[in-house]
Amino acid sequence: MAYETRTLGETIRARRRAAGLSQEQLAEEARVSVGTIRKLEQEAGHARVETLHQIARVLGVSTSALFAPGSPLPVEEDGRNRQLLAQLRRVLMPPVGIATTEEPADLGQAEPLPEIRRRIEDGLKLYQADRYDSVARMLPGLLRSAEAATVAAAEEGRDQREAALVRVHALQLAGKYLTQVRQYDMAYQALVEGIRLARELEETLTAVTGVTGLCWLLIRQDRFDEAENLAATTAERIEPRLSSASPGQLAAWGELCLRAAAAAVRNNRPDVATEARRMAATAASAIGQEHEDFYSHWSRFGPVTVQLKAVEDLALAGDARGVLRRVDDGLLSRSAMRKVGRPSAMTVNRHRLDVAWAHVALGSTQDAMDELERIRRTAGTWMQHQPRARDVMRDILATRKRSLTKEMREMAAHLGIA
Repeated sequence: MAYETRTLGETIRARRRAAGLSQEQLAEEARVSVGTIRKLEQEAGHARVETLHQIARVLGVSTSALFAPGSPLPVEEDGRNRQLLAQLRRVLMPPVGIATTEEPADLGQAEPLPEIRRRIEDGLKLYQADRYDSVARMLPGLLRSAEAATVAAAEEGRDQREAALVRVHALQLAGKYLTQVRQYDMAYQALVEGIRLARELEETLTAVTGVTGLCWLLIRQDRFDEAENLAATTAERIEPRLSSASPGQLAAWGELCLRAAAAAVRNNRPDVATEARRMAATAASAIGQEHEDFYSHWSRFGPVTVQLKAVEDLALAGDARGVLRRVDDGLLSRSAMRKVGRPSAMTVNRHRLDVAWAHVALGSTQDAMDELERIRRTAGTWMQHQPRARDVMRDILATRKRSLTKEMREMAAHLGIA
């Protein structure tokens, strides 16, 4: 039976009937309301990807199989972001005409390569500290300097490889930041250009870092099939020998396995996700601790990171009790983290959002608020860029029977919820 040309509602209805389920049965097994199923089938509502994942799991199909082509919904143009990021867009996406040679951009004076590398490291620290405004301000000049250094090195016939690598790392920083703030068109441009340059240099591990970032971008765009395939095929090509691989090689491979698992679990392919998680755990165990090196892999990686991502799977499956059972358990305990190190702040905060979701799913709205407040105190700017945070807050507001507390009103305002 062909479903490709059907709308989302038609596809769900056809799949449900083929499975012999009523709307009530599908709702019960997917842990959603009957009203949600009815609205979806009547094209009267919009579903979160998590909801579609739960429905797909019951119907025995991939989440991607439910997606339907169509014209995007009208949205208000984001003129503010367009203005704020105009310089960065100009650097990453210059106009291209039909002439074989275009007027070269004014890149300014080439800086010494050690200075550019220092600025990249400063930018990474700003990014990790959630100082996104500062990163946005520095990136246009940093990217111009890196390109100017590449041009100068080619003209002078020296340091060409080092200059090209510096430019790759500047592009990867831009891709990391732009994906985080959901500017996907520019993020794609930065990451793909970085991968291309790294491949030309035959710097495999550096190219893999870009691929890991690109997989993250694809997952955020709900392109699960493509993300899983890209991560899995790349991981297969670089699978290291555990006995002799460096921590950076193990981490790069392990991160790709995590990306493959993340895409597969969202796409209702649990067996694939389990195997990918197992390989990531193997890499993490071989390293033995949380490892961070921007120049060899995308983010901090190690045993705790792998465990947190496994808990994320429980949240995606709608297992709120399972999520709460794993809080501070085993490798996630404070004592264990003192031994093997802490994962990145972003990984921890994503986990805390899953914990907040689990609390509200079980009716503990105050516990959920406590988690959100904790994240806001340490990563308030990061939180504003997380749809998961807004979803949790909307669930709190929807289940609140009494008038809102002051902290609820302030949190809703912080997250831009009317």
